[in-house]
Amino acid sequence: MTNTPQQDSTHQDPMHGVTLKMIVTQLEEKYGWEELGKRINIKCLTNDPSISSSLKFLRRTPWAREKVEKLYLQTDWNTTTKNVWPKDWKG
Repeated sequence: MTNTPQQDSTHQDPMHGVTLKMIVTQLEEKYGWEELGKRINIKCLTNDPSISSSLKFLRRTPWAREKVEKLYLQTDWNTTTKNVWPKDWKG
């Protein structure tokens, strides 16, 4: 099914349909907690981080959520960062 121009114009928000849980999970999978904490220096990402504790904090803290959403939007999802070695590489 293709989108009609009318459908496209109603959903111009790039975050439409994306939940905070999806954002945090995908960022953690791409960068890992250590790199994520370096990119966004907030305690929920640097001090014993987990998906649930991060979500709890981000839902109550608009400025932190904005930073996470900004990184999500700026991330190049076509490349991998966490695992840069080929699967068959034996180092």
